[in-house]
Amino acid sequence: MKTLRFLFVLLLPLVTGCEITSSNEDRVVGGVNLTELFAPATTAEREAVLADWAGRNPAAVGVQTVHQAAATLGGSPATVRILSHEVGSVTHYGAVLAPNGAAVGSLPILVYLHGGDSGVSVDGEVLFILQFLTSLADRFVIVVPSFRDESVRFAGQTWRSEGPASPWDYDVDDALALLNAAIATTPAADPTRIATMGMSRGGAVALLMAARDERIDRVVDFFGPTDFFGEFVQDVTEELLNGQPRDLPGLDYMNATFLEPLRDGDIGPEEVRMALARRSPALFSDRMPAVQVHHGKADVIVPVSQAEAFIAAMKKAGRSAPGFQSYLYDGGEHNPITLTGAFDRTHEFLAQMMP
Repeated sequence: MKTLRFLFVLLLPLVTGCEITSSNEDRVVGGVNLTELFAPATTAEREAVLADWAGRNPAAVGVQTVHQAAATLGGSPATVRILSHEVGSVTHYGAVLAPNGAAVGSLPILVYLHGGDSGVSVDGEVLFILQFLTSLADRFVIVVPSFRDESVRFAGQTWRSEGPASPWDYDVDDALALLNAAIATTPAADPTRIATMGMSRGGAVALLMAARDERIDRVVDFFGPTDFFGEFVQDVTEELLNGQPRDLPGLDYMNATFLEPLRDGDIGPEEVRMALARRSPALFSDRMPAVQVHHGKADVIVPVSQAEAFIAAMKKAGRSAPGFQSYLYDGGEHNPITLTGAFDRTHEFLAQMMP
């Protein structure tokens, strides 16, 4: 499924014909010092990210229902609402799905974060995934954000959030703002029981949301990137600099925002490193609630090393089962259907939110 594939955004400019050189044993490619750029994040950088997050205000302003229609959740009648609101200076759209007739405050909230950078289809991707949660599908309020510069689609209609894009970083602001809008406009929603679940890009967003917002009780991460300082990002960057880029969307925006300025000397590596840190959930393992991770060992889009980095960080933080669960699947690919038993485990994990 295209929407479930991780469309990785690389973090160095596309330069062809580069050769690796050595300077004081540093790894230098095309004039860019990768050793410096990808050195482990420091405590000061982590604290700077936390300070940045603390200064943001993902409030939803001017919330409106722009579309409403009937749907079915787990075989039960439900209502889909498309909400619009302002977050910062950006107009954002997302969907809220709720079973009909639920009592006030009776339903936990599940925020679903999509993969890729092509937006999200409610009646395609979201309802498809929810069918694997069987008896839980109609026992949640489901919140489905688009991300800025992308669309949410339902019943043949499209609503596009404003940009510019900010993969992983301001994705979190967009998702938190829609969560706030959903709580304010959905009487059945219980704001004391909130879970996030994401695929690929959305897996990282699900984790980063929990790192930023203590209201979130549980996270289910399907093959999300967790460590932008890791070997995988470094290796793909080196391929780029040697004129062998992978066919991956999102490169143009990140290149123009961070990397061309880095190459031209308009910004320093410190600013790019902060961009890496803001996108690395493994740096914030001590801030995580209950987490369940699923990753295939044969994933060639986001390699299993990204899950392993997060597992190592969680273990270092003293986390173990049942509050932290990780499953690595032999032969599993970048598709949840190939991770045998993953949805059963997800069902059991989320069912613990029920009274």
